[in-house]
Amino acid sequence: MLTKAPRGTKDVLPSESYKWQYVENVFKDVCKNFGYKEIRTPVFEHTELFERGVGETTDVVQKEMYTFLDKGERSITLKPEGTSPVVRSYIENKLYADAQPIKAYYITPCFRYERPQAGRLREFHQFGVEVFGSQEASLDVEVMTLVSTFLKTLGLKNIDLHINSIGCPSCRENYNKILKEYLGSRLDELCETCKSRYEKNPMRILDCKNETCKEKTKDAPLMIDNLCDECSEHFEKVKEYLKLAEVDFVVDAKIVRGLDYYTKTAFEFISNDIGSQSTVSGGGRYDRLVEELGGVSTPAVGFGLGIERLLLTLENNGIEIPKQDSVDIYIVSIGENADKEAFKLLSKLRMNGISGDKDYLGRSIKAQFKYSDKINAKYTVVIGDDEIEKGIVSLKNMSTGEQKEVNIDSLAEELKK
Repeated sequence: MLTKAPRGTKDVLPSESYKWQYVENVFKDVCKNFGYKEIRTPVFEHTELFERGVGETTDVVQKEMYTFLDKGERSITLKPEGTSPVVRSYIENKLYADAQPIKAYYITPCFRYERPQAGRLREFHQFGVEVFGSQEASLDVEVMTLVSTFLKTLGLKNIDLHINSIGCPSCRENYNKILKEYLGSRLDELCETCKSRYEKNPMRILDCKNETCKEKTKDAPLMIDNLCDECSEHFEKVKEYLKLAEVDFVVDAKIVRGLDYYTKTAFEFISNDIGSQSTVSGGGRYDRLVEELGGVSTPAVGFGLGIERLLLTLENNGIEIPKQDSVDIYIVSIGENADKEAFKLLSKLRMNGISGDKDYLGRSIKAQFKYSDKINAKYTVVIGDDEIEKGIVSLKNMSTGEQKEVNIDSLAEELKK
């Protein structure tokens, strides 16, 4: 057990970490272009934050959270999602006193105890953005456009945007009555989880993954057909701005989202390339969450995107992530004195912003050249007694084979050219 990672976790090895770094850098660049700044929140929070924020009737809270008592007998939970911690930080640090809207992005690990499968692990990682302080429909669309831009920048094309409106507490109260009336005669045939949701939050039943529950609710009345005037107007504006942004979309009245805090706009970016239809990214508006967690009433909107699932989608679409450049130079040394000179030279090069490496295993000259080729070094130089005496090395371009003599003391300047 000591040498086996816990089920549902996965190492990111040096041979593949470049993929993570690449998508992270693209995400950061896109967020910067949209005016978002990074926020970092703790890996664990007080359990109550997620019970109140995510919702007691959700699968996340009921079945999936990693919760434990710390040594002070406080209930602590490893964060299962990124939004609630950012909202907590917004309230605690009085970000509502700053110029609004507050636009933040994050890259964070999350934890959920569920059956591991392709693109879904117990420890997973999320990209996300959260925007506080505006109820404008155009901001909903900005968030969706950010996701769309990010996915297109990575080269993904076969991704569909599905949107819905799940109303506000006002119109949802009336809709819940209609839905409960429909579900009442079918309640005995639903799973135990759905039965428990019937009184507290019947709309959550429509998000159940149980096949029997899906079948029994397939003809259920829809929230989108029971919106109040305000929510209906907001949804029409969302569609209008999506058209202005030239972002294609599909109205999908079945989208509920798996967390209780959503209001009005809900959206998902869906791919068919992971073996079955799968959500790559999802989000929406949550205008009441800040207030429910103890802050002042603040409209907000955001999204989350699983990095593991994104990488799997890229792979299934045949999109190759470019490998990072290797070291600029590899120094081949002959003998103990040359090894010391190589170490000294390498230190100088690195101080000048030039990446490099040398032998640390006492390899033969042939083996050193073989290793240099294996790590794709751009240049190599050989240092032996003759080179030390003359103060000159032969700099070889490994891609063209071209060689030139360079003074050791000016090697850094030559490589910078």
